[in-house]
Amino acid sequence: MRIDKMLANIGYGSRKEVKQLLKSGAVKVDDVVVKDAKQHVDTAKQTVTLNGEVVEYKEFIYLMMNKPQGVLSATEDNSCETVIDLLEMEDQVYEPFPVGRLDKDTEGLLLITNDGQLAHRLLSPKKHVPKTYFAVIDREVTEADVAAFSRGVTLDDGYETKPGDLKILKSGVRSDIELTITEGKFHQVKRMFEAVGKSVVYLQRISMGPLPLDETLELGEYRELTDEEVELLRNYQVK
Repeated sequence: MRIDKMLANIGYGSRKEVKQLLKSGAVKVDDVVVKDAKQHVDTAKQTVTLNGEVVEYKEFIYLMMNKPQGVLSATEDNSCETVIDLLEMEDQVYEPFPVGRLDKDTEGLLLITNDGQLAHRLLSPKKHVPKTYFAVIDREVTEADVAAFSRGVTLDDGYETKPGDLKILKSGVRSDIELTITEGKFHQVKRMFEAVGKSVVYLQRISMGPLPLDETLELGEYRELTDEEVELLRNYQVK
């Protein structure tokens, strides 16, 4: 990779600004000053420093966020705060995007990455990657609802959903449930409950594929995935 492209990609300025850095003699590769913007560097084998500080380069970034309510699962919006706005600038420079979306009023696990291939694998309808939600429902959820969800329900537009795994955690005037689905239709969880005459008053995604929400993350907080978690996602196969 060209040294100017590498430095620009990780936020050290535009190509023009990076060329000025190089001309100043501030950049070294393996302790040798590099001024030629066209020089190639092997980021896996060579050490790049800027003013004596090691420059860490990575092609992809993988983040887990505990998305709060009121924030859009989008890269940009003219009127509302987005999940990208919650990222530090050092992470924004990688131009990541949310993997799928959570409704504005939905909380919980959201993956953010710039790895388009992994995002496609997790979102492809053909892969049937399960997503599990915790929800509070405004009425009593019954075993009849469990049976209906296990068959699939008909949404307001006539779409017949794939089977969902509904578990009743607490039943009453307000019921706590967990629901695992393998689709991502618009407002799907809410619309599935509307199909059985109930409504969702609180919704949180707690897992996606093999990855559970890190419960130590406060709302709006995020962290990088570990190497093990990334490999888990890359190698995940739905049983």
